[in-house]
Amino acid sequence: MALMQAAKRPTAFLLKQTNAYRQFGHSYSYGAFRGQQVSDLRDSRDSFCHYCFQSLSGRLLFLRRFSSELPATEQVSLIRQLRERTSAPMKDVKAALVASQWDIEEAQKDLRKRGVVLASKKSSRTAAEGFLALAQNEKKAAVIELNCETDFVARNEVFQYLALSLAKQALLIECDQQNSMGSVIGSDQLQDLNITLEHPKLNGETTVRSAITEVAAMMGENVKFRRGFTLSTRSYGVVSTYLHTSPQPGVGRMAGILTLETEDDNVPLGALQQLGSSLAMHIVAARPLFLSKELVSSEAIESERDILKTQAERSGKSQIAITKMVEGRLRKYFEEVVLLEQKFIMNESVNVKSLLNDLSKEVGSTVHIGKFLRVEVGEGIQKDVTANAPEAVAQNA
Repeated sequence: MALMQAAKRPTAFLLKQTNAYRQFGHSYSYGAFRGQQVSDLRDSRDSFCHYCFQSLSGRLLFLRRFSSELPATEQVSLIRQLRERTSAPMKDVKAALVASQWDIEEAQKDLRKRGVVLASKKSSRTAAEGFLALAQNEKKAAVIELNCETDFVARNEVFQYLALSLAKQALLIECDQQNSMGSVIGSDQLQDLNITLEHPKLNGETTVRSAITEVAAMMGENVKFRRGFTLSTRSYGVVSTYLHTSPQPGVGRMAGILTLETEDDNVPLGALQQLGSSLAMHIVAARPLFLSKELVSSEAIESERDILKTQAERSGKSQIAITKMVEGRLRKYFEEVVLLEQKFIMNESVNVKSLLNDLSKEVGSTVHIGKFLRVEVGEGIQKDVTANAPEAVAQNA
């Protein structure tokens, strides 16, 4: 009934205005009055349609009006802003904005919530790419390995910022036990710590574990802290480092770290640092496994001796000759895996031990290598394993 009454109103209005027109005797007023009639009629028709539409589907009308009131240029701008804030994929950014009716703050919250869920689903996938990050002071250095699935994500500034932040946090950890290759930082030992981040896309105080999960959500890949080490000198000396394939200071794919120490506090540290920097580079290139022959395990020596003996016996020579061949090749083995016995990469006429002896004579006090470490991204990880297979144990060398 209400609908029928609403329909009658424009008709009655038209008849009333027509009668009024007939009362005018002047033809010149016809055009102007007719235009007014048509305009009023259109207004009445629009009002009627609007009334009916609101009565039948008011909620749908609101949604249409809300969508149409946001120009395409503003939509593009919001998508760009949210992409800059989160680094999330374009399709996810747009979907979040549409779902939140183009409220960028709500869309960002939605992306973070969904990202945490996706990150947990991807945590079983193999992550063998990434970077090492290094932080150091005068007496100590810390290096961590942060992994991802592709080198594309590894080159991302947010990923590298997180890696550097973790290295700085690792430098603060006190490790009591050290061996010839430093101290190992446990996964929980670092990830349970609080960390303050100051990056446009990653800021505030949180735990290391939560920060890694958030970056994994941004990147859309499995991101994980794999391992960390610290080296420090307990006597007078220096900590020297070298990073290879380094896109920015403190980040690289291979790292060489060592401590040069002496008992004399009057030795100029500059002389130690100069040789230390060259030896850190040598460690990356030469890949030593042990500091000295005394630190090579008896199991490793016997295993290598057995292999060399089997190879020598194929020559058909006498037992005495075979023994000499094995001992000669064993010395060669030490030159390959023992740091002090290796030939210096910048001058193969001398070995590392000779360099230290020469420096000791120069400064007037014995200089020795306290500890050393070589780390490379992805070493020990089987890259072709399936997503459900366990990751291979990493080598510490």
